[in-house]
Amino acid sequence: MPRRRIEKTRADELLDELLEDYQGPEAILGKDGLLKQLSKRLVERALQAELSHHLEQEHCSV
Repeated sequence: MPRRRIEKTRADELLDELLEDYQGPEAILGKDGLLKQLSKRLVERALQAELSHHLEQEHCSV
């Protein structure tokens, strides 16, 4: 059975770009690896968005 070809998304393209310089598991999974950096930035942005939303609602209800 032939495999269906999956279209590349923007996320796939970005991941390919990030992994271009891959130099082993430590570069991705290590103490200061890519996964840790991405996780940290994702959480920071989510928290910032939540705080902005909360402050916006507080401002509108005054």
